[in-house]
Amino acid sequence: MSQKTTSEGKIKGKSINSIPLKTAQKWAKRWTKREGNYNKHHHVNAFLIPKVDLLEVLAEGVDAVRAYIGVNDEGVEKLMIVGTKFNPETGIYVDMITVGVGNSAGSEDNIYDFTEPCPPASDPESPLNS
Repeated sequence: MSQKTTSEGKIKGKSINSIPLKTAQKWAKRWTKREGNYNKHHHVNAFLIPKVDLLEVLAEGVDAVRAYIGVNDEGVEKLMIVGTKFNPETGIYVDMITVGVGNSAGSEDNIYDFTEPCPPASDPESPLNS
């Protein structure tokens, strides 16, 4: 990264790898619409997730993290990470998305993505690669 970050992975209070909700929705819809099921994306068997994405979502005070699958504008499979809070009344982990804040590129909605699909970002020596 060319920008200076803090130990918490922030650039002057702004998340590094967050994407707008509208972008995340478009990617998720493209994933579902394009293939219809995960098995058709058989060439992707993992995602490389940068440490900064994990640090930023954990810094939100989450109870858990949820990952959504999408396809970006270049046709690359992406894993979009959002923090969740447990609602004891419903028993559901609710996504912590600041809906409507990031409606354009560069805006934040607390949806993190800088993941890379594996392959090509794989460890060829991993015993999980078959």
